[in-house]
Amino acid sequence: MRNNEQTLILEGNIWKMMWTLSWPAIVAMVLYGLNVFIDGIFVGQFIGETALGGITLVYPITQILNGVGTLIGVGAGSYLSILIGKKDFEKQHRLMGNVNYLILISSAIVTVLGIITMPYILNFLGAKEAEYAYSKDYITTVLFGSIFWIAGLAYNMIVRAEGRMKTAAFMMGTGLVANVILNYIFVAILHWGVIGIALGTNIGMLIYTLQFIVYMARKKASFESNYLSLKRVHDDKKQIMSLGFPSLLMSVMYVIQMFVIMYSLKTYGVDSDVSFYGAVFRLFNLFLTPIYGLMRALQPAIGINFGAGHYKRVSQSFKLFAFVAALIMLPFWAVAMLKPDFMMHMSLPDRVFTDIDVSNFRFMLGLCPVLPAIFMAMTYWPAVGNAKPAAILGISRQLFLYIPAMLILPKLFGVSWLYKGSFVIDLAIIVIVLTMVLKELKVLCTKEKPLAVNSNNL
Repeated sequence: MRNNEQTLILEGNIWKMMWTLSWPAIVAMVLYGLNVFIDGIFVGQFIGETALGGITLVYPITQILNGVGTLIGVGAGSYLSILIGKKDFEKQHRLMGNVNYLILISSAIVTVLGIITMPYILNFLGAKEAEYAYSKDYITTVLFGSIFWIAGLAYNMIVRAEGRMKTAAFMMGTGLVANVILNYIFVAILHWGVIGIALGTNIGMLIYTLQFIVYMARKKASFESNYLSLKRVHDDKKQIMSLGFPSLLMSVMYVIQMFVIMYSLKTYGVDSDVSFYGAVFRLFNLFLTPIYGLMRALQPAIGINFGAGHYKRVSQSFKLFAFVAALIMLPFWAVAMLKPDFMMHMSLPDRVFTDIDVSNFRFMLGLCPVLPAIFMAMTYWPAVGNAKPAAILGISRQLFLYIPAMLILPKLFGVSWLYKGSFVIDLAIIVIVLTMVLKELKVLCTKEKPLAVNSNNL
């Protein structure tokens, strides 16, 4: 059953399609980014800089949860979009059994492994006694809610894959607003500290998950599937995993990268370097959240058109979304470059920033207007059923460039080169990715079959 959004994706004006799909996704992701940023503000303002450093140390572990949720969500969402374009109703019906099975198994594995390895990770990172306590309290609480993190993200991406961005945004927004309210109650009023921050997030993700169950139970989805099923079909499960694997890989590589950065900061810097990096990183993530929204909107635009054989619309969609993403980033980037002290004081109100701090801040955010090219490419490849380039680039960037640079440069030249090295590496990757994608799109457009002339095309 084709819905209005799917008709717009396949046949509508491409600018209107981009706007209709994008604004709800951008609003939802901005709320998500604000939530992470506001978490940092709550910790910095009500608990202290040491607590902010403590939760920053274990932030990479939370990204594993996001990575697993994205693995399932991007894989199932990309698969669903292609199936919608192909009108393959049988495989659509089997989808949720595979998704639910993967959520249950993966959340159990992540929780157990996270609790077992957490002490070793904190010791490796050199967490001091006060930081260790904050880190342990926060991440232990988060891990016990891991099934809601993974399910909430995966389910929401399935709704987006249908092209129903407004519905997905409403689900996300409701959970995130609840999270912020609960953070205030738990931290500012009840003084539960970092445990309160983690509980607020877990409950927000639970609300997020329950909304999808209600959505499916009320038969609001555009595809029919048994939303409570745990039945898995090997071929479908394999397809979901292969299409979502680059997203998980990026998260895992990113976690390794973060651990390396934390190690370098603790080894070659001072305690305040960790809290500074955590504050700047949260702002960096906040700036990128509109781009994450455009990524979510681009996935069904490409996947559904690719499944239907509309390859020119695939190319047009990629180029338009990448261009608009760069335009969105410009004003945020300009404010950050011109008023860095104002931005940084929101999370670290008592700190006096040096010229080196300002320089590091600017290097961290310097490529924001052109970074969307990487994110759009990482959405494009799984959406057309070809996840291999994204996986190869993800591994190569981290193993051969980023990790060696983050270990060597700070040792030789100081922690400022964590920021400068990242800038140079990302600039090189942007050039490589754009060259690859534009070449592939040019070839893809030659495969478009001419449309039959009928009254709908006149």
